[in-house]
Amino acid sequence: MKKIINGLLIGLFVFLSTGCEKDWLDRKPKDLVLEEQVWNDPDMILSLLANYYNRLEVDMSVDDNWRRMAIYDDAMWSGQMNNEGYYNDMASYGGSEWRLWNYGLIRDINLALESLEEYAVELDENTKLAFNAELRFIRAMNYFELVKRMGGVPLVTEQLIYDFSGDPSYLRQPRAKEHEVYDFIADELDEIMDVIGNEGSQTRANRYTCLALKSRAMLYAGSLAKYNNEMPVPIETDGGEVGIPASMADAYYTASLEASRELINESPYELYEINPHLGENFYEVTYNEAANPEVIFAKDFSTAVDKRHWFAYDNIARGIREDNLASSTVTPVLNLVEAFQYLDNSSGELVTHLPDQSDYIYYDNLEDIFANKDWRLYGTVIYPGTSFKGLPVEIQAGVKEWDPVAGEYNTYEGSDLATKYSDGGLLTGSSGPHRSMQEVSNTGFYLRKFIDSDPGSSTRGIRSDNWWVWFRLGEIYLNAAEAALEVSTEAEALGYVNRLRERAGFPPNSLTSFTLDDLINERRVELAFEDHRVWDLKRWRIAHEVWDGDPSNPNAMLYALYPYRVIHPTDPTKDGKYVFEKMVAPRFRSPRFFQMQNYYSSISQSVIDNNPLIIQNPFH
Repeated sequence: MKKIINGLLIGLFVFLSTGCEKDWLDRKPKDLVLEEQVWNDPDMILSLLANYYNRLEVDMSVDDNWRRMAIYDDAMWSGQMNNEGYYNDMASYGGSEWRLWNYGLIRDINLALESLEEYAVELDENTKLAFNAELRFIRAMNYFELVKRMGGVPLVTEQLIYDFSGDPSYLRQPRAKEHEVYDFIADELDEIMDVIGNEGSQTRANRYTCLALKSRAMLYAGSLAKYNNEMPVPIETDGGEVGIPASMADAYYTASLEASRELINESPYELYEINPHLGENFYEVTYNEAANPEVIFAKDFSTAVDKRHWFAYDNIARGIREDNLASSTVTPVLNLVEAFQYLDNSSGELVTHLPDQSDYIYYDNLEDIFANKDWRLYGTVIYPGTSFKGLPVEIQAGVKEWDPVAGEYNTYEGSDLATKYSDGGLLTGSSGPHRSMQEVSNTGFYLRKFIDSDPGSSTRGIRSDNWWVWFRLGEIYLNAAEAALEVSTEAEALGYVNRLRERAGFPPNSLTSFTLDDLINERRVELAFEDHRVWDLKRWRIAHEVWDGDPSNPNAMLYALYPYRVIHPTDPTKDGKYVFEKMVAPRFRSPRFFQMQNYYSSISQSVIDNNPLIIQNPFH
């Protein structure tokens, strides 16, 4: 089987049915592709690489597992109610959440590496080295996805071939120590980055992709070494499969910082600053694929080869959907919106009432409550008063009509969308929000980030082909800021984070001091919905505090903002204006509850049964 990649052996049948030709059995079948052909043909090697890239694990992206944004990112489920129990009424995260054990991909890569070495005799040495490096990058990235979920895992770097003796025990390998997996990733990246090639590519790994992975992986290792050991009872195993010694933290932080510095100072990448509208500019950071200088590495899609996804179809704002089904499934929550500061550095909390709570704040326009906010909010979230695809997104929950006899407002909300009140004005917007209707925002907000703005992208017939960004320079600035804060100087950290804030509309040097809490919030708003939030909370060892399952903890609950039009004919300073109510999102049922068992996922019992050398993770 090792000599054949694909095809069917039919020679014997043809030989028996067509007579005896002396050389028949010496002929090579035309429907077989031999190892020698594959590994000496760059196009065939590229097709295998494309397969391996496509199999890299992503916990959430535009085409795979994006619904997880409603489980542990700053969003909730506003989609079909038959999924409510999994998203809005989850009592706790299961022990198998985030589990990964995809050694099939590692086996295929190891086979490819050995076959490349054995059969690629016609390739020039530089080409061979480059393909070898690219395969090793994919393997290193896959090991990073494994270690951040599972802790130490077996480091398998060559084929494990069974000899059919009846005793497979010699194939069993124990789990490596957690730090050994991170060290392996760093060593692999250091060895391959100078020969990998692919300069300028944003969809195949090159030197700078290696640096980006190193920047991220070493930051994770450093923070695990530091913050796990600061817990009252560190999470660890006797053999080091879980738990990195605190003494290793500085070296990991330094390695991350050095990789980040090279990307920032010596690479061709730069922050995306093309659109003068700062909010649209931030939306384009992860959306625009034409001459985007910030994106280092992305998973690409293409309408031309029918490699498309349904993200816009399922998450477009209800009132502007282009199909009669789906939309509005994952909707951002008020918690995130208030994490974006105002441009004067004040807290991002939205002001809805007077300080003594005696009355509402009355806004002339829906968007006025968001005025002077960090422009990254606009680029991430569709909020009341804004538009998308050149169309206004009509977000209004109802009306508040003044009752002069009772001396208070009566609140009216529509049972349907795009409805009028008795005065002829709008009652409920075509995009809600709505307390109980499915496929319309339950929170008062919609996603903008990653939603395809091309015509027809939210239809079944067209769908989307915008990319998923794995690494971009904005993250690297934050990686550098965090690593510098830990091992270098606060001044260096401030320089990196202030540069990002300046792009978002803040004045130069808007922060004059910088703490880990500042960094936590900057990562939350800059990298929202880019598959960072849960991993950050886990590596800082604060996930169990942020999501503690307590309904009185505002971080564990998800909140909504409902806007209302005011009807108050006797007071022209209030009539026709807008007020806002904050509330727990009406469809959100259970506070998020992250337990100690969730820092490392459980290992399947079948894996342990097949390999008794594998020990289970703590708390499972």
